Amino acid sequence: MIVPLVETTWRRLSARMLVIHPVQEVVRAAPALLGLLVAGTSSGGKGHLWSLAGVGLMVVVGMLRWFTTTYRVTPEHVQVRRGLLTRKVVTVPRDRVRTVDVTSHVLHRVLGLARVEVGTGTSDRRLEGRLKLDALTAAEAARLRVELLHRSASAPSSPAAPDVASPVGGAPAAETELARMRPEWVRFGPFTMSGLVAVGVIAGFVSRLVSEGNVDIGSVGPVQDAWRWFRAMSLPLEIATVVLVLVVFVSIASTLGYVLAFGNFRLTRHAEGTLHVTRGLLTTRATTIEERRVRGVEVSEPLLLRAVRGARLAAVTTGLRAVQGAQRGGSMLLPPAPRAEVVSVARLVLPRVSHAAGVSPVTTDLTAHGPAALRRRFTRAYGVHALVLAALLALWAWAGLPSWAWLTVAALLPLTALLAADRYRSLGHALTSGHLVTRWGSLVRRRVALECDGVIGWNIERSFFQRRAGLVTLTATTAAGNQGYKVRDVPLAEALRLAAGSTPGLLDPFLVEAREPDSMSALSPNSM
Repeated sequence: MIVPLVETTWRRLSARMLVIHPVQEVVRAAPALLGLLVAGTSSGGKGHLWSLAGVGLMVVVGMLRWFTTTYRVTPEHVQVRRGLLTRKVVTVPRDRVRTVDVTSHVLHRVLGLARVEVGTGTSDRRLEGRLKLDALTAAEAARLRVELLHRSASAPSSPAAPDVASPVGGAPAAETELARMRPEWVRFGPFTMSGLVAVGVIAGFVSRLVSEGNVDIGSVGPVQDAWRWFRAMSLPLEIATVVLVLVVFVSIASTLGYVLAFGNFRLTRHAEGTLHVTRGLLTTRATTIEERRVRGVEVSEPLLLRAVRGARLAAVTTGLRAVQGAQRGGSMLLPPAPRAEVVSVARLVLPRVSHAAGVSPVTTDLTAHGPAALRRRFTRAYGVHALVLAALLALWAWAGLPSWAWLTVAALLPLTALLAADRYRSLGHALTSGHLVTRWGSLVRRRVALECDGVIGWNIERSFFQRRAGLVTLTATTAAGNQGYKVRDVPLAEALRLAAGSTPGLLDPFLVEAREPDSMSALSPNSM
């Protein structure tokens, strides 16, 4: 039996966190501390003493977090109280808990600790409002996760049982594996381009370190030699070298980040009605999502990932905003993986859709949006291209801008046409198996299958140019995911048909019948 975490007294976090938090604070302040050391030493002062004092201060700040943080779990709420000078109490009703993330960094795993983050429909919107417990013992974190999401009175787990004492929160005994990381998936790592983030982080760290320490990086011998070698090249060769080095570095960093973030990935379904995602090598993470809150799925295909037939999968979950992001794990169900695997898993997790059914919302054919939408894609693409080209021509004529700038943009006109055509090919919609399906995007193509029962309203928007083309943008509002999913540039009659078919009767008060009763186009919005 699960031991309920029903308490009336405030409890402290694990005392072992006194080792972790000071280290975290020192790492955060490392650039400033190194700057103090370098600046103090170069000016003849006692830079090492200032640095030691800074380290001591960071250690004290880290230790204060343990003394000032307490929590408790009641039958109705989960509460966290923290702060020294300003006391804050974060309270989350237990019936609003959407996800529970259990994360273990390297130091956490060494000390047998885990960080618990409770995801709700309100606390995820502001960083300071999140309910986070850093850190609990691994067994306590597992028990808390099970208690908050697996609210079954007859669950067979025990707080001392091995199946809930893993570093990332463990798993109940009754589970069905839906997907597991395979070694061949690593080939998708370079195409995620997540290494660009690493480039920014490293550049920012080096910049801050140089600024804090007043270091003239241009006076370093190897840097001077590399710069002279680079400047000796012609301009095209310089551009090619920069692009090549960036591509190689980003590819390696992206692959390494993919392996570290998604190593040991596993997606399981539990008998208590939850989906459980575990992943990570150095930092392990476990996320649990209640299936009754899942309102659909989103298949995303970034351009590079699509080129190698890869995709991602995320859940559209009530109360869990997509701002969390699939990479952070809030709604991610499958990392970059073969598209066939993504489609297979999506069919398994879609609410109230049998994977044995012949037609699935993630594979059904979509209805094209017609020639008016096609013209609109090309008009917008060429319009933006013409504006950029005109601006560069003006700068070339009046400000001496090099001619290669506008010549390059002019040469990219065929690429603009290809982008417009691909954006139109990505457009589509369908209504099947109780789901509204919409697809859009080119640089990142997204296909969302939204359960019709999760739609709580409709918005029909028509811009000036859409009215002239006879098109509208239909938005299905929902309490899940992005809070609204659009069917872009669709004829008005088709938009009304989709809305009426998805939620019968919802639009009746806003529609009037025209004289042709046998045609769906006879429906028209009344004062919309």
